[in-house]
Amino acid sequence: MRRFLTSMAFLLLLTGFAGTRLALAAGGGQQPAATSQPKAAADATDFVGQETCATCHADVAKKFGTNPHTRLALEHAGKGVTCESCHGPGKAHVDGGGDVTKIRRFDKLSPKDASATCLGCHAGAHPNFERSAHAKSGVSCLGCHSVHAPEAPERLLKAEQPKLCFQCHTDQKAAFDMPFHHPVNEGAVSCSDCHDPHGTFQANNIKATADQNAVCTKCHAETRGPFVYEHAAVKAEGCTGCHSPHGSQNARLLNMPSINTLCNQCHSRVANHTINGMGAGSDELAPCTSCHTYIHGSNINQAFLR
Repeated sequence: MRRFLTSMAFLLLLTGFAGTRLALAAGGGQQPAATSQPKAAADATDFVGQETCATCHADVAKKFGTNPHTRLALEHAGKGVTCESCHGPGKAHVDGGGDVTKIRRFDKLSPKDASATCLGCHAGAHPNFERSAHAKSGVSCLGCHSVHAPEAPERLLKAEQPKLCFQCHTDQKAAFDMPFHHPVNEGAVSCSDCHDPHGTFQANNIKATADQNAVCTKCHAETRGPFVYEHAAVKAEGCTGCHSPHGSQNARLLNMPSINTLCNQCHSRVANHTINGMGAGSDELAPCTSCHTYIHGSNINQAFLR
């Protein structure tokens, strides 16, 4: 037994030694690379202060008094967010007589780098921006926001909604000119009421909610439920299974002009039945909802009858 145990120990030792050699060979015999060290913070002497910036950029500094960032600049005895918080240390820029290559210029940055500067402070408020459709399409924060010359000062937007959104989303602009539409052009609803332009886990940057329909039912409360008898389509496909949220040529923003045809997309068995010799999907019949009134859900009837 002792000889057997000794042989097994020797075999395990050889196996471990061989495994180590194979691992070293696979890695070129090199030790694992150390993790990259973060860039050293800028020296305090590289900062000149916003008063120095204002000597040349007086016009910008004067307008900055009403900017939301100004409140942050007043924190910590005036050493909060300043010009150099965004544009970087200014000493080299000043010593170079205003050399524009010695300062961070946002019009020269890539969209990713420009957004990274903003997210240095705003990452907590917009944690999903990098996965958003805007970021993936190369639209930076400065595509919509202007720190120094905003048309909409509250959120530093380059233009008011929906004008700003329509500059890119021209296909959606046409939808809001249809006979039946959400009152976006009228100013009663804004794009950001339903969408989060900074990114969500939902398609089309729809605001993420525990209930996928909450974006709609926060206004259309009568359809919210919960109901004793739920309409499966509402829970499965959601509101957009039947409605076009931006605009439609059909009443109630329906996806189809015929309510019966719309219903029969799912209720195909009903379409095969006949009532008085006519198919239930016929446009000559009364709409399904004339009987199935509580189509979003009912507390009294499983067939959503009134």
